[in-house]
Amino acid sequence: MLTLTAVSAKVIANANWIDYLIIAVYFLVTLGIGFALRRRMKSSEDFFLSGRSLPSWVTGLAFVGANLGALEILGMGANAAQYGFLQAHFYWIGAIPAMLFVAIFMMPFYYGSKAHSVPGFLKLRYNEATRGFNAISFAILTLLTSGINMYAAALVFNLLLGWSLNTCIWVAALFIMLYIILGGLTSSIYNETLQFFLIVAGLLPLTIIGLTSVGGWSGLQAKVNNPQFFHLWANTASNGNPFGVNFIGIVLGLGFVLSFGYWCTDFLVVQRALAAEDEAAAERTPLIAAFPKLFFPFLAIIPGLVIISVLPNLGKGGTFQNSYNMAIPIAMARYFPNGILGLGLTALLASFMSGMAGNVTAFNTVWTYDIYRAYFKRDGSDNHYLWMGRVVTVVGILLSVATAYIAASFTSIMDYVQALFSIFNAPLLATFLLGMFWKRTTPWGGFVGLLIGTLASIALWIGEQYMHLFSLGSSEGSSMWRALIAWAVCFVVTIIVSFFTERKPDEELKGLVYSMTPKADVVETVWYKRPMVLAGAALAIFVVLNIIFF
Repeated sequence: MLTLTAVSAKVIANANWIDYLIIAVYFLVTLGIGFALRRRMKSSEDFFLSGRSLPSWVTGLAFVGANLGALEILGMGANAAQYGFLQAHFYWIGAIPAMLFVAIFMMPFYYGSKAHSVPGFLKLRYNEATRGFNAISFAILTLLTSGINMYAAALVFNLLLGWSLNTCIWVAALFIMLYIILGGLTSSIYNETLQFFLIVAGLLPLTIIGLTSVGGWSGLQAKVNNPQFFHLWANTASNGNPFGVNFIGIVLGLGFVLSFGYWCTDFLVVQRALAAEDEAAAERTPLIAAFPKLFFPFLAIIPGLVIISVLPNLGKGGTFQNSYNMAIPIAMARYFPNGILGLGLTALLASFMSGMAGNVTAFNTVWTYDIYRAYFKRDGSDNHYLWMGRVVTVVGILLSVATAYIAASFTSIMDYVQALFSIFNAPLLATFLLGMFWKRTTPWGGFVGLLIGTLASIALWIGEQYMHLFSLGSSEGSSMWRALIAWAVCFVVTIIVSFFTERKPDEELKGLVYSMTPKADVVETVWYKRPMVLAGAALAIFVVLNIIFF
């Protein structure tokens, strides 16, 4: 069994100057983008939302690039080794329908309201209490997920240089802090676009070489020798599948609550669309991102299956060094020759840097606009808020260092992240849907429902994980059911409280409630840029892939 130390020794022994040159060029280009954009950061809008000036192809790739952090690369590869191709649900039913929905239904609300953040939108629809609660909970979520990416980046530094993980965590923190402070969200978005191509270039050879080495898809199936590892929907009529959850939990818990809760309400990804140059570009952003998302299972999941076919004891060690999280690094150490090894490790670094930078830029925006300006300094100048954004970037990085050690205590970062999403995002989805589609939803109904739904999810997590009062299935299945229950609690409580509290007058709801918003279609002169055309094409591919891997 290859441990973290053994993999590190093999990487250091195999890597030569070509590999290190590729990595050095990546660092120089990334920092160069930050320096090049520094002069453009003249206002807080430039720093936090890129002046709403970026083309849709850039924001579209950044939309998916910000999502390609440790969760997508290390976590998906890890869970592929643990659960098989069933993990592709997180790319397909767990992403595509929600990405299409946010583009067609929610982006016009976000962009049209000119809100700087998701909490800012909640203030307009509900009240200050709802905005404040969401801002604080989202800040906590971004710091915790940022720590996951920082720890993963430190792991790659450890593989490359053999340094201690403590040293590597601080090196990763310093690097990310520099390019965000220099170029703000624009620097992060352009680097996420660059990192998207690097990730594809690094993972595609791993999929091809790995599959070839085990005799192709049929050879992989023979070596894994578990038919359930190669189907999406087989045996989901019951809990007799690797996830340990039936199709109701998958469709409603993952495909609806966790998926829509993330893609529609998580400011980390919404912020990329808000940086687009106009409303049409903002609507295209999630649709453009949907197409590469459809094919990423073949880059992140297949290598996890390949490595479990040759190292069946992976994940049996009980420590991070021998955990499923090591699936992708071990696969790279095993299959990549010089040059490609450097490219592969750069892809890993790019994914972790991308994920962490996305979290930090979302954190500094929410802190500055929705916490600091709302509760500490309402009348500051624009330059003051720009200064605060840079200061809180440093603070966010330092706090992320602390949360990196929390991430290190989990043997599966995917399970950790899904637990966080079921707590923070699942009840928020109910708040958004009721606010958008039911004008009777009241400000205090939204706040109380969101609060009780969040507390219900935390109680379920503590009751299952620490008090052992009940079991909701595997870690993956547990997050799906917990998310669905938290959503339902928030939904019901919001409706009940809304019947006993005063709603906002109609004039305050225009542009915030679907039935009270003018349906002004965005004019697209080119047919293939129209939202419904792009959405229809992505949906057709989604259906075909689910049939093929049924």
